[in-house]
Amino acid sequence: MRLEVKPYQVIGPTHGAIRRVGLVPGGTFAGDRLSGAVLEGGNDWQTIRADRATTLDVRLVLKTTDDALIGMTYQGIRYGPPDIIARVDKGDAADPALYYFRTTPTFETASQNYDWMNRITAVGLGYRTTTAVIYSVFEIL
Repeated sequence: MRLEVKPYQVIGPTHGAIRRVGLVPGGTFAGDRLSGAVLEGGNDWQTIRADRATTLDVRLVLKTTDDALIGMTYQGIRYGPPDIIARVDKGDAADPALYYFRTTPTFETASQNYDWMNRITAVGLGYRTTTAVIYSVFEIL
C-alpha cells in the first residue's frame, strides 16, 4: 500500500503530548487477493508522546478494482533515534531498518467478494519516503 501524504496539520501540545494530523489525499494498494485505490479523505491522527514515540490512529477508504468499498482502520506506533525520526517527520527518506514502524489494521466492508476481510487479524510494516508512506500488510494465519 502506498499512501500519498500532505504536510502535517500541527495542533500542538495537548495534555502532555503533541497532537498532529496527517491528511491522506489518495494512494494505491495491490496484493494477491485485492488491489485498487485509496480514496481521498483519509487521515492520520498522531500523538507524539513524552517518550518520543508517535502513535497513529488512521482511517481510510479503499476502493477495489471491481468497485467495492472497504473501510480500513489502524493503530500503530513509530519510534526510533531522534535524528532519524526528525528526518522522517520532515518528509526526508530514512532507511526503514533504522526505526520501528508497525500497525494493526482492521477492515469492514459490505462486499460479498471481500467479506473475509471483516474477520481477519492483520499487521503492517511501514516506512516513509519523501512523498509517501509505504506499508506491507499481512493477514495473520
